[in-house]
Amino acid sequence: MTFRILHVCTGNISRSPMAELVMSHRLAACPPFVADQFAVSSAGTWGHSGSPIEPEAAKALADRGVDASAFRASELRPAVVEPADLVLTATREHRGAVVALVPAAVRRTFTLREFARLVGHADPARRAVPGAGPADLGAGARQLVAGVVALRGFVPAPDPAEADDVVDPYGAPLFVYEQRLQEITEAVERVVAALVPGS
Repeated sequence: MTFRILHVCTGNISRSPMAELVMSHRLAACPPFVADQFAVSSAGTWGHSGSPIEPEAAKALADRGVDASAFRASELRPAVVEPADLVLTATREHRGAVVALVPAAVRRTFTLREFARLVGHADPARRAVPGAGPADLGAGARQLVAGVVALRGFVPAPDPAEADDVVDPYGAPLFVYEQRLQEITEAVERVVAALVPGS
C-alpha cells in the first residue's frame, strides 16, 4: 500500500533532489505509521547517474536542516515511472517528457507547483481522514490524485503559464538556489498537507 512519489527535473542534481529531500524530511516529521506509507524518490531526464547534488543546492538545504550528503542522481526510466502513484516535475517540459516515456502516467503526472495549486481546489472528501490507518492513507492519497487530475481544464491556468514551473538554478549563485528552494518548499508543504491531513 506504499504511496510512491517521484520528482523529476533535467539532471537530477538540483531541483528534483531538493524536492525529494524536502518532502522526505517533511514526511519524516510525521508519526512513524504515516511516514512509512510514503516512498519519495527523484530522477532526471538527462540524469547524471551517480553524481552528488549540486554544492549550492546542498548548502541551501543544509541551511534548512536537510542533509543531502548521501544523495546520488539517477536517470529517468520507464521502470522508475511505472510504479509511481504521483509524479511531480520541475517544469511543464519535464511533465511532457514523463508522459512521452510512459503515456499511462498522464493522469498522475503534474508539475510540482501545478499540483500544489490544484490541490487547494480538490474536494475534501477526496482526502484521507486524519488519524486513519496506514491502508486508508494510501487509498486517500490515490483518491486525492484522481480528484486533482479531474480539475484540469476547470481551474484556470496561471498567467503566465511559467508560474507552474521551477526555473533551473544551475550555474547560478547561492541566493538563486535559495529562491528555488523556497518555491519548492512552499509547494511541498501544500502537497504534504493535502496527502496527510493534520500533518
